[in-house]
Amino acid sequence: MNAANLKAVETEVAAPQRFGAWMQTFSGVAFWPLDPRADEIHLIDVAHALAHQCRYAGHVSKFYSVAEHCVLMAAAMPTPELARYALLHDATEAYLVDVPRPVKRFMPEYRVWEDRLWHCVAARFGLNPDIPAEVGLADNAVLLDEARALMMPHPLPWNVPGPALGVEIQCWEPARAKSQFLIMAQALGVE
Repeated sequence: MNAANLKAVETEVAAPQRFGAWMQTFSGVAFWPLDPRADEIHLIDVAHALAHQCRYAGHVSKFYSVAEHCVLMAAAMPTPELARYALLHDATEAYLVDVPRPVKRFMPEYRVWEDRLWHCVAARFGLNPDIPAEVGLADNAVLLDEARALMMPHPLPWNVPGPALGVEIQCWEPARAKSQFLIMAQALGVE
């Protein structure tokens, strides 16, 4: 057995018994997205990953990150509690990526994994796992702001009820999106 094979065996033996395969996060943590643990979720990993993911599967006129989306939603919330939920409502996408809504609704197993991971995110950051309805409504309303700022005229109606959220999309570069996410988290007491 050569040194490389021995290293692989040692890694397998040392790895905890978990479901699925693991991924390495930005901070160097081994993370099992299909078998998550709250203590393995780190704010820096969430901020970094969301800052590097483009919304709408990249079908926008400029790069627009999930992190900016979350920060803008948090800033629009009327209370700090709702702002904490808004900032973290897409935190699962740091590990499971941002799957577009038209696809996600036809992926029941993905939604189970996402729900399991959300419960860990909520536990890690001291939130009730039931996301307030106001955050869901804002998540729909911001679609209109995003579409107006980032997309061509709509070929079909989006069927989003109510007015736009009224936020200004700025299309931050990933480094700024990450920084703004962490600044908002600190302001809201999210650690």
